[in-house]
Amino acid sequence: MEENLKSNLIGQREIRLEKLKQIKELGINPYPAKANKEFSNGDVISKFEDFDGKEVTLTGRIIAWREHGKLVFGDILDQTGNIQIMIRKDSLVEDIDNGYLGWDKLELLDLADFVEVFGTIGKTRTGQISIMVSKIRLLTKSLRPIPRKLKNKEQMFRRRYLDLVINPDRVKMFERKAQFWRVQREFLLSKGFIEVEVPVLEAITGGADASPFVTHHNALDQDFYLRISTELYQKRLIGAGFEKIYTFGPNFRNEGMDDEHLQEFYDIEWYWAYANFRDNMELVKELFRKIANDVYGKTEFSTRGHTFDLADEWEELDYTETIKKHFDIDIFNDSDEKILQVIKENNIEMGGEVNRNRMIDTLWKAIRAKISGPAFLINQPKFISPLAKSYEDNQDITERFQVIIAGSELGNGYSEINDPQDQLDRFLDQQNLRESGDDEAQMLDIDFVEMLEYGMPPTSGYGQSERVFWFLEDVTAREGTFFPQLRNEIEKSTKEIYKDKVKFAEVKKK
Repeated sequence: MEENLKSNLIGQREIRLEKLKQIKELGINPYPAKANKEFSNGDVISKFEDFDGKEVTLTGRIIAWREHGKLVFGDILDQTGNIQIMIRKDSLVEDIDNGYLGWDKLELLDLADFVEVFGTIGKTRTGQISIMVSKIRLLTKSLRPIPRKLKNKEQMFRRRYLDLVINPDRVKMFERKAQFWRVQREFLLSKGFIEVEVPVLEAITGGADASPFVTHHNALDQDFYLRISTELYQKRLIGAGFEKIYTFGPNFRNEGMDDEHLQEFYDIEWYWAYANFRDNMELVKELFRKIANDVYGKTEFSTRGHTFDLADEWEELDYTETIKKHFDIDIFNDSDEKILQVIKENNIEMGGEVNRNRMIDTLWKAIRAKISGPAFLINQPKFISPLAKSYEDNQDITERFQVIIAGSELGNGYSEINDPQDQLDRFLDQQNLRESGDDEAQMLDIDFVEMLEYGMPPTSGYGQSERVFWFLEDVTAREGTFFPQLRNEIEKSTKEIYKDKVKFAEVKKK
């Protein structure tokens, strides 16, 4: 391995290209389609007693290589971890016809290459579990070395494929994320829910207060929106007779990015016929505790300066009373001027369209930031809950709940409106807000109102996104997502390497 001869990436790539040429001249395919992986490195390490003295085939990326005369030590990495390989000159079998490299051909290998090794499992004199290699075959020739570290977080996001090699702990985190989703789907299945599919492209989008992405459907010659929620289509299915349904998949909201928000994110959302918001609150508590125990083996967490225990009793916070207690604001009767004055006096930042609804919710969010939870925010006013059913004895507030943990909202649910006239009135109120400049207000979906006129049973719905995972892991939204969206950028060395073959477009910058 001669990477020390040229320190720059392009120079090292030239060395590797020369090795690639030599490998091909030997008649060896440097990128074969098939490997003979029998076990994972993790299996061998964790069950060493079962493998000791046995011959096995392992695969992985070379991440270390140490030459000691007629002996080579190295490490190969697979998804489960790394294992040491030990190669003796007098034990290595060369079989070029089948792709197995001999001792004098090992110099054609480099760090970051993928290899297949066959040999006997044992321990070295120092007690390290190793595979004593008798055959080694190249599976993938790497043309670039893996850097020891990435310069900054942006590089981590842009080249996650490198980040995961350099930082195996993050592989474990994303494995937990897969388990996080699996636990939820299995939980809902155990409760009798079935998974359904609903459109990603919608002529009218709704189900949340958010700005949508717009695209154009060429065949229909019509603009469509990327969905911001699956709510309205799921409720159409409830009206059709399904009683327990859920969706899992991506939603899209064309709004700002921060530590809690991405424009593209995954969520799980369900609808339960003949249940109300109280039934759903109990189900949500059970689900959170299930996630905590099955994924993490604990219920107590610390994140964003908060500590909480999901096994505790969940406090219930009344929306109106909480704002009254903290800011002495009556959300139904105080003037817009008074509310705005309180916001300014408390130096509370407010983004987006300034209207009464947004101002009141801004006050709540200032309070929320200090709540560790777990808690439910309940009894939200009708004017900020356009899809939630009002109480029979108080039409101004709704049968709604939000999960409040570590200063943020981690879930939202309510008893659903099934009165078509009530729903139309709410939509019209939202339309007025949109016409006054609030592009996060919900659109009027008259087709949905039509469905309600045919009848939908009492129903409660709930949704939560991967934000729950980010908080349990105490990572930001971008850190907890494989490939968060970034402005397109091509690495300088890549441009230099391919400048004669590829025409690179200039990236417009604001």
